[in-house]
Amino acid sequence: MEEETKKCPIHKVRAGLPPMIHRIASLPVDERGYPVPFFVQWMENGKGVPRGQGQPDFRIVDPESLKACVRESRCWVCGDQLGVHRAYVVGPMCVINRTSAEPPSHVDCAEWSVQGCPFLSRPNMVRREDELTESAAGNVAGFMIKRNPGVTVLWKIRNHLRMFRDGKGGVLFNIGDPEKVTWFKEGRVATNEECIDAINSGIKTLLDVCETPEERNEVMEKRDRLVDSLRRLD
Repeated sequence: MEEETKKCPIHKVRAGLPPMIHRIASLPVDERGYPVPFFVQWMENGKGVPRGQGQPDFRIVDPESLKACVRESRCWVCGDQLGVHRAYVVGPMCVINRTSAEPPSHVDCAEWSVQGCPFLSRPNMVRREDELTESAAGNVAGFMIKRNPGVTVLWKIRNHLRMFRDGKGGVLFNIGDPEKVTWFKEGRVATNEECIDAINSGIKTLLDVCETPEERNEVMEKRDRLVDSLRRLD
């Protein structure tokens, strides 16, 4: 007889996190003291279990949460209903190709995440890999960029959700044209120089998946336009 799945005990929020907004404050908290986003898969004995049972694994996306975000227009972070104003949290390469593997969030949930999430706010944070993450890799649409880009982009949009197939059975999101863009590093607004460094250090990742010289040229043209726009802001 299998053991009964245990609910995650109640933990206190760790010190040093940004002030809690009401949607984030309603989330469960893991043993480290971090709020657990809606998209996170909860696990026990190497298998996914219902939300709030077992332990959350931040590295793995709950496919049912992804479906709910798409079908019911829910926030990727808190799981509540989205309004007109939304935001994608993406890396510099996503800005170049205007593509995200994750749906949008409430703007305030996204703003909290870029300041409170350890992977997003700590450039030296490395994603821990093991057999579990390798087995789940096939569930990620597109191709995963495993590096920590050092900067994170808050891409604010208005009532926009355009999806397309990645050719492998997954769904990607066209992030479209933004209403406003803010670049963050270490939980603060990034300098233009830091943004450009992050773009240049990651561009090879996009070039490596290009199949033709024309695709490589297109990527580099987009990279040049993005860098030029940042330099004009200085």
